[in-house]
Amino acid sequence: MSKLIVKPEQAPNAEGTVLTVTPQSAGWEYVGFEVLKLSEGQVVKRETGDQEVCLVLLSGKADVATHNEAWEGIGQRMSVFEKTRPYSVYVPNADHYEVRALTAVELAICSAPGHGNHTARLIGPDQVGAETRGSGSMERQIHNILPEQEPADSLLVVEVFTPGGHWSSYPPHKHDRDALPDESLLEETYYFHVQPEQGFAIQRVYTDDRSLDETLVVQDGQTVLVPKGYHPVSAPPGYEVYYLNVMAGPNRIWKFHNDPDHAWLMPKPR
Repeated sequence: MSKLIVKPEQAPNAEGTVLTVTPQSAGWEYVGFEVLKLSEGQVVKRETGDQEVCLVLLSGKADVATHNEAWEGIGQRMSVFEKTRPYSVYVPNADHYEVRALTAVELAICSAPGHGNHTARLIGPDQVGAETRGSGSMERQIHNILPEQEPADSLLVVEVFTPGGHWSSYPPHKHDRDALPDESLLEETYYFHVQPEQGFAIQRVYTDDRSLDETLVVQDGQTVLVPKGYHPVSAPPGYEVYYLNVMAGPNRIWKFHNDPDHAWLMPKPR
């Protein structure tokens, strides 16, 4: 198993956790990521400490509360492949959150350093931008959950649906240099679901000098770490691929650099 792939536990622990990525475990500085699978009626309570958090209800319904806010009965889809826009909650650092599952819930906890500049808020489906990106076999659907145009200190969060036989995060691009305005340094996690779930996705992670060059077979429920380099994804025919991306770095801006070998695939400006 590649060190870039994080496998889920076979069963949740007492708190519901099935997968954990910390900056320490990933060997980087900014991005943390967890997946919890909660049973109906289960409650999880946590302090945010020095991290800001985006709670993404991947599936199921829940009540969510912070120090000063509370939202009841949020969530609508029972599977990510319903493709409705998700409910999420932004929670700043120096706050806490409590999640009470009203149904079985799959919850993604996205975290990165917080600086106290924002307050807790609900990110409802009507606040999630949807777009189609690419064309032909590069076409995929995007839900912008926490893009750079929306307030946060560090986090960027987006989910992507790639039809079978299509490619995404493509043409290959990277964002591993702190070289604005041309490129930003952003660590990134990819959390995958595949439908039907016995399928797989393919992801390549590679650098220009090939000091990192891995081609990964990714199963349903696994996470890929992208510390640097280009990172395209392929969905095999017959299998739809979903992934949730979490990005963070020293500057909260997504400026990417295309692999020059494949930049010709980019659409020409009109």
